[in-house]
Order: sequence, then C-alpha cells, then structure tokens
Amino acid sequence: MNGTPEALLVRPAARLRGGPALPGDKSISHRALLLALLAEGESTIAAAGDGEDVRSTAGVCRALGAIVERVAERNGRVDYRVVSPGGANLREPEGILDCGNSGTTTRLVAGMLAGRNLFAVLDGDASLRKRPMGRVVEPLGRMGAAFSGRRNDTLLPLAIRGRERLAPITYTTPVPSAQIKSSIMLAALSADGESVITETVATRDHTERMLRARGIAVHETLAEDGTHTIRLAGPALPAAIAETVPSDPSGAAFWLVAGAIHPDAELRLVAVSTNPTRRAVIDILRRMGASIEELDLPVRGGRDGEPLADLVVRSSALRGVDITPVDVAAAIDEVPVLCLAAAMAEGVTTIRGAGELRHKESDRIAGIADGLTALGADIRVTGDDIEIHGGRPLTGAVTETLDDHRLAMTFAIAGLVAKGETTVLRPGSAAISYPGFFQVLEGVRA
Repeated sequence: MNGTPEALLVRPAARLRGGPALPGDKSISHRALLLALLAEGESTIAAAGDGEDVRSTAGVCRALGAIVERVAERNGRVDYRVVSPGGANLREPEGILDCGNSGTTTRLVAGMLAGRNLFAVLDGDASLRKRPMGRVVEPLGRMGAAFSGRRNDTLLPLAIRGRERLAPITYTTPVPSAQIKSSIMLAALSADGESVITETVATRDHTERMLRARGIAVHETLAEDGTHTIRLAGPALPAAIAETVPSDPSGAAFWLVAGAIHPDAELRLVAVSTNPTRRAVIDILRRMGASIEELDLPVRGGRDGEPLADLVVRSSALRGVDITPVDVAAAIDEVPVLCLAAAMAEGVTTIRGAGELRHKESDRIAGIADGLTALGADIRVTGDDIEIHGGRPLTGAVTETLDDHRLAMTFAIAGLVAKGETTVLRPGSAAISYPGFFQVLEGVRA
C-alpha cells in the first residue's frame, strides 16, 4: 500500500493475521466527555477514541469552561482528565463552538446547552453544514430553548439561547436516532419534571447506561412491538466518575468483514463492546455465515457497564440475507461495510429502509453503490432500498470516498480481496473515527 493524502493504493493481501488495534468507542467517548463537563469536579476517561470527531467534542468542553487534559496516548487512543465547574457554572463561549465533522457533537451539545443560561453558536465543516439539525431543534424548542440558523433554523451555523429551566417533554422521535434521543435526554436534565421519550426502534443505549452510572434515574420500557420508552426527571446533574472506554464495534466491523471475506484470514479483536444495541453487525454477519467466535470478558462498571468480548473472525463462506429496516437502525454505521460483505456473498442480499444513510457525512447509499460498482459488484438501488447480487469477483478500481470515513475504510478493505490495485481517493477522512487505520491494515496483511 502506497499513497498520498489525496489517493491511497491498496493491493490484495495473501493472508490476514493478528490483532488489529481498535479505537475506543466513539459514541461512548463523546458522551463521557460531555457528561464529565456537566459533572462538577474531576472525571477520568481511559482509552477514549482519539479520532477527529472526539477531539471536536473535547474542544467544545474546553470552550465551555472545563480543563480537559490529554494524560496519555497509545495505539490511537487517549486518556483524558476533565475538571469541570459543573453544568450550572458553564462558561459562555467567547467564539463559535467548532464541531468539525461530528454530527454527534453538534446534536448532543445542542441538547446540553438548551438547558444552560448562556448563548452559543455551533458550526462545523462543509459536510456538517449540510446535515439536518431540525430534528433536534424542534423538540428542544418545544422545551423552551431558542434557536436561529440557516434554512428555517435547520442547518448550521446554529445559534442557541438556552434557559436555566426547561419544560419537560413527551416526544416520539421522527426517525430511529440515538443522537436525537440523547440530545433530548441531556436537555431533560434541566427540565422541571419528567420527560418521556419514545422511539419506534430501540437505538444504542449508551446515554441511558452512562447517566445511571453517574447517579441519574433513567427508566426504560420495551414494548412487544419494539417501541422503546425512556423516562427521565429533572433537574439533575451527573456525578463525576472514572470511565474506561471499550473498543469500538463500528471500528471492529471493518476487520470482521475483512476476515470473513478473505480466503486466508484469522483476526482477533480485543475488548469490543457487545452491547445489545450495538452488536447487530456481529449478528448480521453470523446470519450470513461468518465464523465469529465470541469470548466474553468481565463487565466493567457494574450493572450499567458495557458488556465486552474478544472476537475471533476466520475466513468464511458467506450467503445473502434480508437486512430489515430494524437491522438497519441497529447497524446504521456498519451498513457500508456490510454491503461489501454482501458483494462477496453467494446469492442476493436486500437492505431495506436505509434512507437515514443519505443524511450522514455523505449520501452513503450513493457513495457505496458507486464505489462497489466500480469494483465490479452488482449493486442496485431503488429509493432507500439496496439489492446486492453477490459472488462476483472484485477487480481493483478507482473509488471515491466523498470525504466519508466509513466509505474510505470500506473501499480499503475491498482492496485486500480485489484483483489488482484499488485506489482510494481522499482517504484521510478515516482519521475522523479511526486514526491509524491504514497503518493497522498494513500490519494485519504482513
């Protein structure tokens, strides 16, 4: 593999072996920093993700008055020490809060600031300025916060005038989204009374677990039809604690697919979160026939900690499956690399109800379809549904990442099994969530 910041060349690998170093879970890292900001006193966060998105959240925390120190760095992960004046004493930022490329940072910070008596402006890069923010502005506005932004207050830059006390809300999220749910939950900490948030499909539950671990009562019910309801009463602030971040299952997904589709592979992934709301990619790959061994590890942090496992993936004979809208909601970040797995599987894979992928860092449906088609896959898109006729050998080609980290890593993994050379254009975006990814790739192919 050779390349420049503008293009990276990936050649097929004779075999894949080893234990790829994984980033700390990005979702948990964001939340750990923001909850440390709300908690008065000193919090420690070990083994956090060190991608650009998490760095954006750390920068926001500093701008709002916390001391955020990078205590140690190793293998693309970082230990943080955060000392905060607490949510009631945040500092009004002197400049714009730069969220970079991170939708999670933007939406969760909007919820947190809705219940703070200060003024702030959220902004980000060109990609983030295109992403829809109305889905959090609407419920947060109903709770009493004021917003002003482009396109009827739905796009960045977004100005926020928070209130010290918000009205509680009863709300059903318009799409399954942990970001929307978590944004409202953070605002609910400043509400006078109980807020009730319902989602038609249960999304990742890190915010619920992490709030309970910090002393906040969060009650959940899951109906037979899959409807998930959360009850949270304010006003309340989390306590400062020590947190250890598990390995990111979304980062692990690239190696799970690489190991499954390569004809001579055995990879071990250490201390991966197997949270029931995050493990869908493991279960979908197993339905496809992937050989994934799961070795459970002790849970850190008591009852509300994240379940962990070492995962060992080996070369597999994959088959096509039907991936439902519920599957998509549970594995939204992993769908691009699952499309690669489907392209290498025998038979047809259908992915239905993937429209939310059009509102990520890029239009991921279009991006993955164009890239896999260039590599020789038979992939067809109808509206928000994807149909992949698998089993065709891939041939190296030029692939366009659209500056989207998940597309960049997916096409690099494809290059390990494609005949000839695969060119990944604009690969640098991988650092958004997985710093050092391409060095890790070189290590496992050795």
